[in-house]
Amino acid sequence: MRTAEVLRSAQPPIRRFWGPLAAGFGTAVSAIALLAASAWLITRSAEQPAVMYITAVVVAVRAFALGRGVFRYLERLTGHDATLGQLAGVRAALVRRIVPLAPDGLGGARRGALLSRLVDDVDELQNLPLRVVMPLAVAGTASLASVVFVAFLSPLAAVTLAACLVVAFALAVWLGWLLGARAERQIAPLRSRLADALVDELTSLDVLTAFDATDAAHARVRAADEALRRAIVRRAGAQGFTSGAVSLLAGVASVAALLVALPGLSAGAMAGPAFAVVVLLPMAVFEIFGPVPLALASWRQVRSAAERVARTVPDAVPAGIPQNEPAATGSAPALGTGISLRGLSARWPDRGGNVDGDAVAPTAATPAPPVDASDSDSGRLIAVDLDVAPGERVLITGPSGAGKTTLAHVLVRFLDYGGSYRIGDVEARTVNGDDLRRTVGLCEQSPYLFDESLRQNLLFARDSATDDDLWAALERVGLAGWTAERGGLDASLGERGALVSGGQAQRIALARALLADFPVLVLDEPTAGVDPAASDALLGDLLGAVGTERAVILISHVDVPAGLVDREVRLEAGRLA
Repeated sequence: MRTAEVLRSAQPPIRRFWGPLAAGFGTAVSAIALLAASAWLITRSAEQPAVMYITAVVVAVRAFALGRGVFRYLERLTGHDATLGQLAGVRAALVRRIVPLAPDGLGGARRGALLSRLVDDVDELQNLPLRVVMPLAVAGTASLASVVFVAFLSPLAAVTLAACLVVAFALAVWLGWLLGARAERQIAPLRSRLADALVDELTSLDVLTAFDATDAAHARVRAADEALRRAIVRRAGAQGFTSGAVSLLAGVASVAALLVALPGLSAGAMAGPAFAVVVLLPMAVFEIFGPVPLALASWRQVRSAAERVARTVPDAVPAGIPQNEPAATGSAPALGTGISLRGLSARWPDRGGNVDGDAVAPTAATPAPPVDASDSDSGRLIAVDLDVAPGERVLITGPSGAGKTTLAHVLVRFLDYGGSYRIGDVEARTVNGDDLRRTVGLCEQSPYLFDESLRQNLLFARDSATDDDLWAALERVGLAGWTAERGGLDASLGERGALVSGGQAQRIALARALLADFPVLVLDEPTAGVDPAASDALLGDLLGAVGTERAVILISHVDVPAGLVDREVRLEAGRLA
């Protein structure tokens, strides 16, 4: 994904943004005209003319005062409506592009950094229309209109005003870049570093406490916070200095207008009220021009955020992640329940970066190349042939790194593959991944439990299930009594299942799988987090709950009691032994 694409997606189209721009221009013109009309009115009133000669200007002053507030309200209302609506689309599009990469295509992404990009960096993009485009467009058009207006009263004053505006813009660009550009570019990465440190400490607090490592974690958070604070202070200092320099130029513009217009006043070529307007108008113009330095600073921050968002989604899907899949049907496809693997090869995607690889993933037309037999990288599969009949229970064993989990992720199409993988008579790569996962379900080694009630964690699998369905599933996995003791289906499971044991988490995950009614079920190391003395009993309960009507592929690196499976297959170095 390119930075320019991110920036274009953050800017509302002109059909939605012309209203805020027009309202912003109305606000600026009202503010400038209010000062000009007030200066003329006060000066003209000092000459004590008949009231009828100034009545229209009195009404104009009131109109401009009211108009400034009304236009400002409309600018905020319509601008934020267009921007936030566009931002919602940007976030949704980003999630849609990330989801196909998950989970294996994001293996190298740190949780805090990814969260920062999806939240903080995307939120920063709203400043493009609101704090960059709008101020620059309004300041530019209002300043040009003011110069043209002043030119009718005093061409020399118009020239000096234009020159001061050009110098102010150049000064804002130069000083902002010199003093604040580096700090502004650092803020987003430093904010991400702080999020990483906080997420790591909060999610691992029990382990850090057990090993007396909380002080080091606190120090990391403090260091990240201090670095972010320094960058923000440097940015604020640069913005303040630049704004001060621009404000100084506002005074210079008024003094210059006074000097160049004074001869005309002395010669009688310019009336007193017009002279007051020429001298005071630059102050109003520079008030409108004031947000320009901040807009330039916001542009650097927005661009930095857009670059980080763009790096989150690569231009090409990393090798090994399915892409160009058929469209999902939204219902369970008519697939068989038998699995046939022929010459299956697969590998984990490159995890050296977050998602920044430039390799192109295999497609149906160009499947993944076979893995070379000499390649001994951990977790690869090489020319695997395996058949699993409907209702059969197959145990796959092997040492760590033999490719067991790789096989599980291929079966549910988290990873792409070379060779052939058929479900019934259908080649898996011709089926959308979501459709395939309605037939082949995975109970992962560390099941994810939401910080919600047990009911919500189960309804996640089938939202139409009744309480009776949930209790029946819990009964099958041996958790009905435990659930009743905890207070029923509304019992909280804690963050990431902190209030349940490893065995209970596996049983809850299996209950979800039973509710989803997968014809083929893959159990990846279901006893990995369970005491060895209780692992056999847990396996017996899990497989007993599944029933004999489903095909089960059980992945385990430990022995399984006799009679629980129909046959055993061993993987070693990515090959069947």
